[in-house]
Amino acid sequence: MITTGRELRSLLKSTGELELSLVSVPVADPGPDEIVVEVQAAPLNPSDLGLLLGPADLRTAKASGTPELPVVTASVPGAMLASVGPRLDQSMPVGNEGAGRVVNAGSSPAAQALLGKTVTMLGGGMYTQFRTLRTGSVIALPEGTTARDGASAFVNPLTALSMVETMRKEGHTALVHTAAASNLGQMLNKLCIAERIPLVNIVRSAEQSKLLADLGAKYVLDSTSATFSTDLVAALTETGATLAFDAIGGGKLAGQILAAMEIALVGKMTRYSRYGSPTHKQVYIYGALDLGPTEIPRSVGLAWGVSGYLLTYFLEKAGQAEAQRLQARVVSELKTTFASHYTQEISLSEALSLDVMRKYARRATGEKYLINPSLRR
Repeated sequence: MITTGRELRSLLKSTGELELSLVSVPVADPGPDEIVVEVQAAPLNPSDLGLLLGPADLRTAKASGTPELPVVTASVPGAMLASVGPRLDQSMPVGNEGAGRVVNAGSSPAAQALLGKTVTMLGGGMYTQFRTLRTGSVIALPEGTTARDGASAFVNPLTALSMVETMRKEGHTALVHTAAASNLGQMLNKLCIAERIPLVNIVRSAEQSKLLADLGAKYVLDSTSATFSTDLVAALTETGATLAFDAIGGGKLAGQILAAMEIALVGKMTRYSRYGSPTHKQVYIYGALDLGPTEIPRSVGLAWGVSGYLLTYFLEKAGQAEAQRLQARVVSELKTTFASHYTQEISLSEALSLDVMRKYARRATGEKYLINPSLRR
């Protein structure tokens, strides 16, 4: 009988210290419409890292505790504490999504039908050995689908689908995507190829360019190339893309994209206007690989917008029926369009190893870590 399990917790103290720890937590018997899942796979997404690490300076990180229940502490710059005020002095579970095997179930028919099944789930607190959830918060995976296959069945796939849906609803006909070699970027590339949507992929190295080209991407631009600006204008002129999703956030890239869109649009105008193109250009920022200010030049014209983008808000507006339709597609294509690839599979204890932490904290495009709480190492 399962009575306790280990869980990863993140605590930001008002004294300016981050404390990461593994704690022993009780596992209660499930209610009538609840199940207990042994978590076997949970990805480290950028949004998870934001909660896990906060604004801590990992250069100051120190390890303590025991091999079974390790503890890591790090300093938080005083100027950053105000930005995380609501979570100070609260020990918080981490991990948005995951997958695993149902090991206990409540008395309801829906709960009993899931017993022994491998399910994918969304609901927070996934970096734990055992997670109790209501039956409506999980989806049973098809036969032959592993927890590793289904671990990332929500955040990245639904974000990729939401980008395409947003494009259509806002009247655009093509897309631009940055950090395009990421797991999400690869999914979006496959999705756009299948649906014949022109997609301009922006990456940050020749290796990433080759990765996407090998996946069939037509437009792949390396932002570190000396010809990036002219290549970008050419791609936007050919595709007509006026919508971009930016995972970088800070720096000049969002502004470069808008300025290049303006050049491409003005180049097609038959009548001069001192206000530039009247066609609206939009950049949605959904990531923060660069935490600096977003720089927008004056050369973007007057018909443009930059705003934040969050999957949660999209799904709220879309409604339950639309969300269920998109999720059903994800589950049916988990091993193809929405397959995820991981750099390394780690245990809960390894997630608090300083060497491993410094690697996944880099948030490097194309590097994704998978936590398997059932591993004992």
